[in-house]
Amino acid sequence: QVQLVESGGGLVQPGGSLRLSCAVSGDTGRISLMAWHRQAPGELRELLATITSSGSTRYADSVKDRFTISGDNAQKMVYLQMNNLEPEDTAVYVCSVVGATTYWGQGTQVTVSS
Repeated sequence: QVQLVESGGGLVQPGGSLRLSCAVSGDTGRISLMAWHRQAPGELRELLATITSSGSTRYADSVKDRFTISGDNAQKMVYLQMNNLEPEDTAVYVCSVVGATTYWGQGTQVTVSS
């Protein structure tokens, strides 16, 4: 059974930083892409960042220059470094990986509030 478990979420003040981790276990097959998404209440799920097996990254405009995605295929981990957090970043953050198929985590809550 494949499992993705996010960690690192929590409550931070505006301007603060968090580093999210996603640990992947089970037989995913070769991972070709890792991604982070978020969904706020009443909002559509938003694709934030992707990283390919070759290391190419892309970001949504809403987080460009503030968030950084990285991954480790050997350790089967994906990370999201989040800086200069804003209240609008409050959401459930979910990781996904594309291997034999697409696998999803359960999400971790990030709340940005003073």
